[in-house]
Amino acid sequence: MSAETIPATATVPMKLGHSPDSDDAFMFYGLAEHLVDSEGLQFEHILQDIQTLNEWAQEGRLEFTAISVHAYAYVHDKYAILSHGASMGDGYGPMIVVREPMTPDQLPKVKIAIPGLMTSAFLALSLYLPEKFEYVVMPFNEIMEAVAEGKVEAGLLIHEGQLTHESLGLYNILDLGRWWKEETGLPLPLGVNAIRKDLAPDLQAKASRVLKASIEHGLEHRHKALEHAMQYAGDMDTETADTFVGMYVNDWTIDMGEAGRRSIQLFLDRAVERGLIPPVGAVEFVK
Repeated sequence: MSAETIPATATVPMKLGHSPDSDDAFMFYGLAEHLVDSEGLQFEHILQDIQTLNEWAQEGRLEFTAISVHAYAYVHDKYAILSHGASMGDGYGPMIVVREPMTPDQLPKVKIAIPGLMTSAFLALSLYLPEKFEYVVMPFNEIMEAVAEGKVEAGLLIHEGQLTHESLGLYNILDLGRWWKEETGLPLPLGVNAIRKDLAPDLQAKASRVLKASIEHGLEHRHKALEHAMQYAGDMDTETADTFVGMYVNDWTIDMGEAGRRSIQLFLDRAVERGLIPPVGAVEFVK
């Protein structure tokens, strides 16, 4: 990546990275199906799991990408966070599930399956627990089954497992979104869309407008957007997928506002204070 600023007049291929899951597909429906004005920009959709996108962001590989809020601590020299496109857990979020009932204070004594070292869920759990804990990294879609089969004693669930874990007889003993809301009065920041800072301000603003238009189009044409998103919904039925999308594509996604920006700053500041991430300073946002 060149250190020089890319001018707004340049022909820039906008590689857009996001996860192949239902909420991201819903968000980018308008763009993917060419239903919103792209203002002359040509977006190439790059579908990868969030762990890969977090790693790529450290290289500045994509102009425009979904990242975990946790990952921002390692990419803030290259990316700024857009004020829209965020996934916020407003009183709900990643959760710890177990096969045999236990209390949250027992978690440091068991091995916990986690979905990635740079996920916001892992950072939230690290903030919640007062001491270090044993963990094993697994693909997010294998954790629920691993707990049910007794391969690990506890699992940190993200995505649709938050809604479907009871079907495997698992118990939710800790909801990190609920904890953060009780602790701070704010939504738990999980995923955000980020844009590379070497793009000219005019180009950043244009790309930002196009993304926001896509989110708004999906919410205004919910049925069609959900139909599009179902191809990425795995085994979820339409009703469950609709509920899941509603949890993470909503008013917070259109504009996280002052509360969302404050929550991201607080989340990262507390992690810095605990020595969990390197210093980040003031978080940079693009409207």
